[in-house]
Amino acid sequence: MERPAWAPQGIDISVPSVSRMYDFYLGGSHNFEVDREAARKAMEFMPGLPKIMQANRAFMRRAVRHAVSEGVTQFLDIGSGIPTFGNVHEVALAADPEARVAYVDHDSVAVAHSQAVLEGNDRAVIANADLRRPQEILKNSEVNEVLDLNRPVALLLVAVLHFIEDADDPQSAIAELTEALAPGSLLVLTHASYEGVPLAREEAGGAVGVYRDIRNPLIMRSREEIGRFFEGYEMVEPGLVSMPDWRPDSPAAREQEDPYAFSGFGGVGRKA
Repeated sequence: MERPAWAPQGIDISVPSVSRMYDFYLGGSHNFEVDREAARKAMEFMPGLPKIMQANRAFMRRAVRHAVSEGVTQFLDIGSGIPTFGNVHEVALAADPEARVAYVDHDSVAVAHSQAVLEGNDRAVIANADLRRPQEILKNSEVNEVLDLNRPVALLLVAVLHFIEDADDPQSAIAELTEALAPGSLLVLTHASYEGVPLAREEAGGAVGVYRDIRNPLIMRSREEIGRFFEGYEMVEPGLVSMPDWRPDSPAAREQEDPYAFSGFGGVGRKA
């Protein structure tokens, strides 16, 4: 298998990567045949997966613009993946040229590619750290170089918590991060769920099985379980809803959405 120039040395390109599969769903070019194969297999069960990822991305962009409109111009994006077109720093900097973004991922592919994308950008960095070890993130020199944790930060956990099993206690990780954030900080979160998927649960379960087979289990949680991650936050209107229902750009935009876009949930909370 030929290694493209952008693929960092030491990366096993024979194993599918969740961040490269996500990149493929979004129409990006930073993925290998092994990723495309796994993604296509998941799409055999859930053909609307790219629509879900697009809805996820669109939600993230609206939430970032909302944060800037509230005066929050620092972003900590954990589980950021490969920053393909229209990512957090592009949206944030378009809304406020003074915005700052720290991306965090534990996938070396995502980190190496992010470094290439962000080269020469003094307002955005990428740190190699894991959500399951919050102190690793909070004490990271790159993160602290661009973010002032004494001022409000928007903590982005977009499409990442469903890769963290209950045994790894995501609740505690979020609580630890929240404790370190200044009052007025925001939590921006999306999560996969069987709720809202326009398919029988058994069919959707086939797609979940593909992720399990590549050793990246997808944990589908209920709206109630996802809501618990907002402990210590006051929900911003309209609360925890299907992603297209969170402050759509226009009623028409919402009406034109694909039924798959309403799979899973998104919400924003504010720390008192």
